[in-house]
Amino acid sequence: MTHYSKFFALLFTASLFAQTSVPEIPYDSAPNLLKLPEHIHMGEAVGVATNSKGHIFVYTRTGSTNATLGGSRAFTHGGARLFEFGPSGSFVREIGQGAYGLMFAHTVRVDPQDNIWVVDEGSNMIVKFNPEARGRDDDGQKGRRRFPSPSRMDEPDRGAGVAGDIFNRPTDVAWDAAGNIFVSDGYGNSRVAKFDKNGKFIKTWGSRGTAQGQFNTPHSIATDAQGNVYVGDRGNKRLQVFDNNGAFKTEFLNVGAPWAVCVSPGPHQFLYSSNSNGTGDMENGEIYKMELDGRIVGKFGTAGKLMKEFGSIHEIDCRNANELYVGEITNWRVQKLTLH
Repeated sequence: MTHYSKFFALLFTASLFAQTSVPEIPYDSAPNLLKLPEHIHMGEAVGVATNSKGHIFVYTRTGSTNATLGGSRAFTHGGARLFEFGPSGSFVREIGQGAYGLMFAHTVRVDPQDNIWVVDEGSNMIVKFNPEARGRDDDGQKGRRRFPSPSRMDEPDRGAGVAGDIFNRPTDVAWDAAGNIFVSDGYGNSRVAKFDKNGKFIKTWGSRGTAQGQFNTPHSIATDAQGNVYVGDRGNKRLQVFDNNGAFKTEFLNVGAPWAVCVSPGPHQFLYSSNSNGTGDMENGEIYKMELDGRIVGKFGTAGKLMKEFGSIHEIDCRNANELYVGEITNWRVQKLTLH
């Protein structure tokens, strides 16, 4: 065996060991979780979140998009629906029916005050509903508040936006302990936008690229108790970590393409990241459980259509560290997973 052959054999062995040394976490999935009325169908379950009472919210690509002509522009709505279920999975209600901001669903999150936030890729909007989804918020619309995009941008870089721009297919939203809002934006842009708790623009960072602090589809976002920001940089197949002001801290390159990320609450926080399969294949599909410093605790799951298999996980809810909800695109369902 030549020197180069020995080198590559050693490299292959080390790589194989690294792949097989990640522990498998045993888990179960609750069967027949959500009960829908006969006239409603789930569709692509791209968003799932829970509130403090255990209610489950699903933002789904179902229904039909409608367009209404108004003056010189068309208003589209109806391509996405937001459902609420009780802790046992019983159907409670539909929220925001007919709202023009609900067009092409991407994610739903619930903040510490139990407000419900939807990120809509089609309308380029972040919409906030109060916990009752009724009453008036400070823009005068019943039960909801719109968060338009930053009013100024500094960098002319690709994906960083331009002065007076709007969100361009945003993907996710998160908050820190002070209530500051972080939006990953997204497909058209490649940046993170930060707002204060009242929705006033603070700053933005990122542009399209592969360098540290750049993104290629920032697809998911989460924060920890210290205010650090975790961005699932899906196209670059890495998780990037920033401080609260957007300064790059580190990156994790060993968990595939992070379609969905979530940080659990509590004194010992964990980071979950889904290396989801694409919508046209059945490769990968596993979820990684990690310490916040990037150390992998274990992984579980694979792509497929059976229970305990995953069809393109698009969002993870980890309000309880060992009880996860996952929304799947290609399997049109939400699974409740219990880790052991």
